[in-house]
Amino acid sequence: MEQRIKIKNLHKNFGSNQILKDISFEAKPGRITAFLGPNGAGKSSTLRILLGLDKASSGTAKIGGKNYTDLKKPLVEVGASFDGVGAPKDRTVYRHLKIVAVSNGIRHSRIEEVLSITDMTHKKEALIGNLSLGEGQRLGIATALLGNPQFLILDEPTNGLDPSGIRWFREFIKAQANEGKTILLSSHILAEVEAVTDDVVIIHQGSIIYRGNLSAVMDEATTLEEVFFRLTGGGENQ
Repeated sequence: MEQRIKIKNLHKNFGSNQILKDISFEAKPGRITAFLGPNGAGKSSTLRILLGLDKASSGTAKIGGKNYTDLKKPLVEVGASFDGVGAPKDRTVYRHLKIVAVSNGIRHSRIEEVLSITDMTHKKEALIGNLSLGEGQRLGIATALLGNPQFLILDEPTNGLDPSGIRWFREFIKAQANEGKTILLSSHILAEVEAVTDDVVIIHQGSIIYRGNLSAVMDEATTLEEVFFRLTGGGENQ
């Protein structure tokens, strides 16, 4: 089974505007790949195409050699936390996970497992609308884990987490990589990215300006933040 995420020669046009320009990179199994860039650089557009939420003008975005939209039970192969929980606020945490599990043929006992992994067991009967931002993030990750997928695609996974939550996430995501999972994450919190990532892809103004392993990009820099601002000209999408 192919275990890589492969994005090749991806272009996206919106009218006369070129949103993505020949985007190509890979995320490999057993490694954490950070997808970074300023606001408006093209990160969300790339991830939306990868997850079948938008269409490319040309090029391909494959997960395990397949288009996301061709997967019959996507959560069994791909776990994604993107654009929030996406569930009614008056639904309980447990019911939300149960509905998602049933939709993908996932055993119910897995619900308790992911609640335990994300330290959300005590919130199983809580209404989604009453969760804090950090708890909502944990629920999104729990949902992504339901099918025990090979691929994890996480957008801003530490947003809203308190210091203990961030520490938990570091340990969690490293453990997932150690299990051989293929992990692609996007984040603005560069210090946290630096603490966990193996490979870095930086996009700016719709084009990839760097892709490679973290040690290589950090060769002459003290922090990943320093590298990021140097390559993006201050982080603004001018």
